[in-house]
Amino acid sequence: MKGKVYGLFLVGMFLCCSLVHEVRAQGFVKRYISGILNDTSDISRPQFLMYPTLAYAPETSWEIGFSTLYVYYAERDTTNRLSEINGFTFFTLENQYGLWFDHAAYSPGNEWFFLGRLRIQSFPLLYHGIGKDTPQEYIARVDANQFWIKERVLRQIKNNLFFGLEMDLQRLSQVSFVPSRENQPIELPLGYEGSTNLGFGLGLVYDNRHNVLNVRKGLFSELAVFRYNPFWQSNYHFTSVITDSRIFTPLGNNTVFAAQILGHFNRGQVPFNQLSLMGGESLMRGYYTGRYRDKNQLSAQAEIRFLPFQLGFTDRIGGAIFAGTGQVFPDLKGFSLNKFVWSAGGGLRFLLFPKKDIYTRLDLAFTQEGTGIYFFIGEAF
Repeated sequence: MKGKVYGLFLVGMFLCCSLVHEVRAQGFVKRYISGILNDTSDISRPQFLMYPTLAYAPETSWEIGFSTLYVYYAERDTTNRLSEINGFTFFTLENQYGLWFDHAAYSPGNEWFFLGRLRIQSFPLLYHGIGKDTPQEYIARVDANQFWIKERVLRQIKNNLFFGLEMDLQRLSQVSFVPSRENQPIELPLGYEGSTNLGFGLGLVYDNRHNVLNVRKGLFSELAVFRYNPFWQSNYHFTSVITDSRIFTPLGNNTVFAAQILGHFNRGQVPFNQLSLMGGESLMRGYYTGRYRDKNQLSAQAEIRFLPFQLGFTDRIGGAIFAGTGQVFPDLKGFSLNKFVWSAGGGLRFLLFPKKDIYTRLDLAFTQEGTGIYFFIGEAF
């Protein structure tokens, strides 16, 4: 997120290691940190990581959080794909809070694939308006309570091809638009008073990745269609289509080329919080999530990963360079080849779990409007 700094986890981890070494302490803390950094466990054994986070942004002040990550192979069988469950909870000095859960889980034999997320938060959104020509500075801060649950239950119908049901429930309540400047008039968008929208749909996914946190070789492609209808208590009536394709190709023993193309298309009455939002920690890094929003979006990115660098003294440090471009638009007539925006940058990687090939990433992204810093476990896509 633009304006936020994540990454104190790494600093804290090494400071803790030094402190533990200095005082020669025994017990849980030392064993826990040593177990993470040395990764001496059996590759089939589930692993659990927890760590504090600290961030700052003008709209939240200081944010104190706590993250967890759990990775495992179903039935401890490494021929199954690596599943991951991660959580994040935080509160800020402005009395905001949040609870996040994400998961990508595979059943034994990879017969079932469960992909979903949960968000419960009271957190400000920065609103720049709707469309590709909105001002760089946000025009309003949107204070609201958000509940969002999205779940996909997919069954393998052929080798690496999954089909199933998808559900998306989003509720935005207690919404208020606070102008960035006093007495500034704001054209309030559809859904400005809040809304509850439930969508059901179908998903078709081709996925032959073995490790979703760090793909060395593979292909992921998803086509999903959601229908939001007052018949099942949605406030608005619209259809959403999402296409997401990613390819991963090795360029050498330690180098991977990765690319992604995303399309998000809406038709009907779409509230402002469920428009296609550009930006974030994964695609179009460097832009605040929702810096650009409209009914439709087409974005793409490419990345070269060096995992790890050939440094001689360690095999746990890597890096990446990336670039992306994208555009939001109201309809096909509003699409313009000269209205794409860009994002580019690079980052460092640290091999957290060597046996499971899982890295942490610290990325610095540049855009035509500024920079963004991101710290996460696992690659961006």
